[in-house]
Amino acid sequence: MVTTLLPKKTVLLGTDAMERDKALSPKSKKSTAFTLVELLVVISIIAILAGLSFPAVSGAMDSAKKTQAKSNVVQIAAAVTAYEVEYGKLPTLTGTTVDRNLMDILTGTNSRGIVFLEAQAWKKGKGGTNSSGVYCDPWSSTNAYAISLDAGSADATNYDNKINVSTNGSASGSASGSATIMKKVGVWNVTANPKYQVRSWE
Repeated sequence: MVTTLLPKKTVLLGTDAMERDKALSPKSKKSTAFTLVELLVVISIIAILAGLSFPAVSGAMDSAKKTQAKSNVVQIAAAVTAYEVEYGKLPTLTGTTVDRNLMDILTGTNSRGIVFLEAQAWKKGKGGTNSSGVYCDPWSSTNAYAISLDAGSADATNYDNKINVSTNGSASGSASGSATIMKKVGVWNVTANPKYQVRSWE
């Protein structure tokens, strides 16, 4: 039996065939893995972008809390007004804040068992009643909502549609930094930070 020998492939230097052979050579393939330097650069860029976006995220959260606080003070004022419509008088206050006594009256502990206001336990970013039953704003469980009524003790129940309210975030509308407005009910949060102050009449 005769075996036919095939001629060896001849590749001349500098020809296209030789360049193709080089391209197919395993040794000529470049590595596609990240180097340590490239990885560190990528991580640094991500860290810089995260740092730049943090103030924007923080600002958005504060804005959401302020919106929630504004909603809370408006709801409290509306609940007190609804109580007056139902009973023909404003509820009796035992202090200057929306305390447990007022919350009980507004949430159903009244002679007719009517729920004028619904409130949950305090939650960061939402607000609610703290462990003492005081209604507080979304920033802190110690930042109570303050209230002033036309029928308050300082007003001698004269119902002249005028109340004293705080303009500096203090609990009392009779202290320095107060104003007289033409309203029956005024609600605001007790905080020294002007950035976080909200008022039901604005």
